[in-house]
Amino acid sequence: MTDKIVIFVAVGNSNDAAVLAKSLVEKRLAACVNLLPGVASWYWWEGKVTEDQEVLLMMKTSRDKFAALEKEVLRLHSYAVPEVIALQIVEGSKNYLNWIEESVKGE
Repeated sequence: MTDKIVIFVAVGNSNDAAVLAKSLVEKRLAACVNLLPGVASWYWWEGKVTEDQEVLLMMKTSRDKFAALEKEVLRLHSYAVPEVIALQIVEGSKNYLNWIEESVKGE
């Protein structure tokens, strides 16, 4: 088991995704943010089933960065209830996991 996590956040458009990704990487809250456009999302909102096209952000970071990362997502996100979920990275390439650690630590 590692202390590394993957966080998923969905946003409404590519511009919002880029702004969020850049901020999180610049602030060293995430080592890497992948933008996955063209995600079809179905969900309940305001009492009805809704369909939207979204961009899914997949972020790699350390567990101790979650609270600060979530705070930054909530500050920048346009949704009333943004998705911010973390999944534990159970195993991974040692070199990649070390790179995540070094990237979020900074200088």
